[in-house]
Amino acid sequence: MKTIGLLGGMSWESTASYYTAINLGIKAELKGLHSAKIAMVSVDFAEIEKLQHAGDWQQTAEILIESALNIQAAGADFLLICTNTMHKVAEQIQAELNIPILHIADATAKQLQADGVDKVGLLGTAFTMEQDFYKGRLQERFGIEVIVPNTAQRKTLHDIIYTQLCLGEINDQSRQQYLEIVDDLFQQGAQAVILGCTEITLLINQSHTSVPLYDTTKIHADAAVTAALAD
Repeated sequence: MKTIGLLGGMSWESTASYYTAINLGIKAELKGLHSAKIAMVSVDFAEIEKLQHAGDWQQTAEILIESALNIQAAGADFLLICTNTMHKVAEQIQAELNIPILHIADATAKQLQADGVDKVGLLGTAFTMEQDFYKGRLQERFGIEVIVPNTAQRKTLHDIIYTQLCLGEINDQSRQQYLEIVDDLFQQGAQAVILGCTEITLLINQSHTSVPLYDTTKIHADAAVTAALAD
């Protein structure tokens, strides 16, 4: 079994979901008392969040590069960045590593392709929905058309992530707002909706809607299990 590197803490609420999903996946495959081999560094999200909203992505990259190098030194065979948004600096991190990054957008796109989905809605932070590092990758590398919510909806999604979900706060009214946006994307022609922030699954899941949802945390974790057990 390979050792999975986890760069977490963004937020720790969703990183806990990664740890659980990966260990459940290994247990399901190997049975018995088996658990995942994991090397993890968890950063202080308050520092990252301030830099994100200040637009200082270079400093966020430097923090994550230092952490990623520590994970590599601890014996990880590959790395997961346990957040969608910080894949904005994934290429900068990869350039400093000798181990590969298992990219969350690639894992999600491969699942979409396997399911025959070529037009998808995207929920996430404003950074993920508005900038090109994520949706551009889906479109250019995998030929998947991406629809994002309108300006007001993007603000609602973003604010709920940072003021509620990253703090572990679950609000029924916020859930309803998210589900209304999911329905709106479906009405615009999306065959499915990507939950493109690892905290969103704390709020909504497939039991809440008939619109197919793609849980990037679960997809990423499953891809890590597959990679860890590959020959």
